[in-house]
Amino acid sequence: MKKALFVGAALAAAAVLVLGGCAKKDDGAAKLVYWSMWNESEPQGQVIARAAEAFTKETGIEVDINFNGRDIRKTLQPALDAGEVIDLFDEDIERVTNTWGSYLLPLDGYVGQSYPTTGGQPFGSVVNQTLLDLARQLGGGSIKNIPYQPSAFVTMYNKDLFNQAGISAPPTTWNEMLDACAKLKAAGITGITVDDAYMACLFGYTMDRMIGMDATLAMALNNDFTGPQVLAFGELWATMARNGYISPKAASNIYPAGQVEEIATGRVAMYLNGTWLPNEIKGNNPNMNWGAFAWPAIGNGDGINANNFGAQSFGVNKNSKYPDEAFRFIVHLTTGEWDATLAEESIGIPMGNSSIWPAALAEAKAVVDSTTLRLPWAVGMEDNPDINAKIKENFARLIQGSLNAAQFAAAMAR
Repeated sequence: MKKALFVGAALAAAAVLVLGGCAKKDDGAAKLVYWSMWNESEPQGQVIARAAEAFTKETGIEVDINFNGRDIRKTLQPALDAGEVIDLFDEDIERVTNTWGSYLLPLDGYVGQSYPTTGGQPFGSVVNQTLLDLARQLGGGSIKNIPYQPSAFVTMYNKDLFNQAGISAPPTTWNEMLDACAKLKAAGITGITVDDAYMACLFGYTMDRMIGMDATLAMALNNDFTGPQVLAFGELWATMARNGYISPKAASNIYPAGQVEEIATGRVAMYLNGTWLPNEIKGNNPNMNWGAFAWPAIGNGDGINANNFGAQSFGVNKNSKYPDEAFRFIVHLTTGEWDATLAEESIGIPMGNSSIWPAALAEAKAVVDSTTLRLPWAVGMEDNPDINAKIKENFARLIQGSLNAAQFAAAMAR
């Protein structure tokens, strides 16, 4: 039976941990130290700061936030190793588990408890069950981090440009994709673009649609790009470039040039990217009429039910003196008012099942809800830096026209 994503389900029976004081006001003695992946100026950082103030006012538990930004990837490990006081921290769901897993406190018992913002229900039954399952899988059968700010990798597009070109529905197959691109071109609009930061993702997703996830991952794992599918990829994208369906700037776009100079300006209609894109370029085009669809089916590989999804996540330091209070703060941020506020102000996906999705992601929700197979990020094509670099170099030359399909395949096989 297919399992729809982002649909709440009753949490399976779990060990129940008795939490002293989890629903009453703290005596004020606890002070949480929270290292955040956000910058204070980002929408996420701004909301989290306000949420922390409200949490302190409500519970008496102070929250000292250290806004590290993405430097947390370099700063957190030395701090943890040095025994600095850090009660909780956040980053990508897989990075938290894989990089700092030895410091994570198992949270299964907490997940089974109810809290003031969960309406008398266990926390695990009012939030995204699929992401909790992912956290459990990454934790080897135990939930060791709590997802928030979910995201999905989908094709984001400008609905106004589609309407202008007379496209009534987003494409679900490659033939429909070509037809959409032809209509856009006839209306004076470029079909699609990409930045260097996402070229490997585009390669991986296209390969997945051609030969399936397992075969695509095997290519990356074995660094073997000798198969006929590489030539087929080259022919497909050489055709896109020759027909003028992909932006001529795509070959030289350095992130975020494509999304800022082409998508935000309305010059290009589509970008294989993530649900975070509306937030990233809202300053350039706050009134963009966003749509989203799954990368189209191409050959005998996976269909449009296969997509990458993930989240940021919170981890509680196993050495924290205040694990109960730390989890209360996590619940405060992932359910109720602050979950909804975070989604609204960051134009992101909420974690709580009852929270409203932003209008810009309405079509993305349909994609996520129908996804039944989770693809790894870039379907493995960014796992090896050398492979990532090889894709960037040769894909840019392919769409630029300095390599034909056969030459592209030969270059990738080296």
